[in-house]
Amino acid sequence: MIPIASFFTGGGFLDMGFEKAGFCPAFTNEFDDDISDMHDHAYTAWRRSLSLLAPEAKITYRGSIEDVKPTDLGGVRGIIGGPPCPAFSVAGKQGGKDDPRGKLSKCYIDLIIGARPEFFVMENVPGLARTAKHKAYLSELRTSLRAAGYFTDVKILNALEFGAPQDRERMFMVGFREDVLREKPTPNGFDPLEDGWFKYPKPIYPNAKKAYPWPDMCPFGATPLVPEVPMELTVNSAIADLDVHHDDPNFGSVPNSDEWFEPYSKKFTEVWEGDVHRKSYKRPHRYRYCPTAAYGNNEVHFHPWLARRMSVRECLRIQTLPDSYVLPAEKSLSIKFKMIGNGVPVKLAEALGASVMSFIKSQG
Repeated sequence: MIPIASFFTGGGFLDMGFEKAGFCPAFTNEFDDDISDMHDHAYTAWRRSLSLLAPEAKITYRGSIEDVKPTDLGGVRGIIGGPPCPAFSVAGKQGGKDDPRGKLSKCYIDLIIGARPEFFVMENVPGLARTAKHKAYLSELRTSLRAAGYFTDVKILNALEFGAPQDRERMFMVGFREDVLREKPTPNGFDPLEDGWFKYPKPIYPNAKKAYPWPDMCPFGATPLVPEVPMELTVNSAIADLDVHHDDPNFGSVPNSDEWFEPYSKKFTEVWEGDVHRKSYKRPHRYRYCPTAAYGNNEVHFHPWLARRMSVRECLRIQTLPDSYVLPAEKSLSIKFKMIGNGVPVKLAEALGASVMSFIKSQG
């Protein structure tokens, strides 16, 4: 396996996708102790569900990336990570590069330039590549990388098109050091000076949001008709088997499936199924994909057909995590949902990891 370093590791969702594609996270960095604890517990559980001899997952450094030196990374060949994105999100304060969290993007790029890995991946919100002032900042970062001998390629991918039951767009910047590229820029070959030279993964469901007859809203408690849509992309396919109640003998048999914020509002029976156009109290339709799983301030989506919010396990499944990825019971629901909402869906991460691996092999 190819050793890589992971920054802003969080729960390790991006790492898991890359590990499934043949990479090995040899150095990991997460600043938050609670999230680091959950990563170590859950990622180790996942690994050992595959092999009892699998190594324990443990965050290497629980401090700020600002304190990491290039020499700390040892012999890693690649660096992956998603710097904090609220500074560039349309739902955030739009602080951009001047926001303390926005500055961490430059810190991440500076570390890449100092460590000089063969390749890197940077993940962030689409706003970094779409919003004019943020796009200018992204261009600054790419210019510094080009001056350091890296060719970069940027593309926005939607997890829905790769089999995740969630409408979640993410921006990815992939970069390779010039001297590891076997092919050089030619008029008839790929041109690393422009986007499009890196072969990003092809969608399994192209243009999925518009390609199928997705159903509209229906009253809470109704039984909607089953539409002719890819069931893999529906919330129902991810969570239906978890529909058990407290008096069911199977209740809680799937780890983290009995953990949710208790309902106190009458809205839990008033909001229609499929009403996801509001800022809060969104209720996904069972036969549609879920809105972006961004769970700040405890604003977890309503369950499609039950009068409660979705559980920890249901949200993990929306993020395409396996049930063997088990979060420790003692951590608060707030920190669990925050970590889940910050991650990259594993199916998207694995598809990107496979493309990076394929490109590396093509250059060998």
